[in-house]
Amino acid sequence: MTNRLQGSLCTKIDKRLAIITFGHPNANAFPLELLERLTQEIDKLSENNDVSIILLRSEGNKAFCAGASFDELLAINNEEEGKRFFEGFAHLFLAMYRCKKLIIGRVQGKAVGGGVGLIAALDYVFATEALNIKLSELSLGIGPFVIAPVILRKAGQATLNELFMAPDQWKNAYWAQQKGLIARVFENTNDMDEAIEHFIATLLKSNPIALQEMKRITWQHTEHWPQELIANAAISGKLVLSEQTRLMLEKLKNK
Repeated sequence: MTNRLQGSLCTKIDKRLAIITFGHPNANAFPLELLERLTQEIDKLSENNDVSIILLRSEGNKAFCAGASFDELLAINNEEEGKRFFEGFAHLFLAMYRCKKLIIGRVQGKAVGGGVGLIAALDYVFATEALNIKLSELSLGIGPFVIAPVILRKAGQATLNELFMAPDQWKNAYWAQQKGLIARVFENTNDMDEAIEHFIATLLKSNPIALQEMKRITWQHTEHWPQELIANAAISGKLVLSEQTRLMLEKLKNK
């Protein structure tokens, strides 16, 4: 039986489309086990010749992804445990970077921290007007070190600065679209899902080798990521042990 607190992950494959749905009862947050399962699933689908496109989505009709699990952050007792947890996000982003298939995102609501990084690591993103994003790490006494290179690649230095220096400010879907983090915004999920269906149907008519080559080209100049993201995970793993971070996590958890 699946441990509810470790989240859920389901993949359906139909007509060369793989749909991955992840979920967690705490606003689709990521404990380490779920990060690792999603990473393994993307690596597996990358090598699946029956799949040309991946659609990534989360459960429910509220939050898209709350980022790191506060419960697991509070359970970290030493730097090695901290590094391993944040490496979970690093390895997920690296799997998305090396995946041979385009990964399309369906975003129905808010995204925080690692959830914003996840959006930035997607190749093309659909969202509803309910999307709001923020990087809250600085207010917790840490920083978006693993997420930063992913956002920098997708949206540039100015966007990264605006997000990480204003950890208490939500940015709406149209702001995210203007900055290049998402491609299209819809009033509701029905309209979004219709557009996704049409978009993917058009892509699936394309030569799968051409799609793979375009994926490779659009991810050029990220060859340094395996070293950088792992090194940045160690920084977060150390800072999460600070008294300031512990107090802020406890406060937010008990809200």
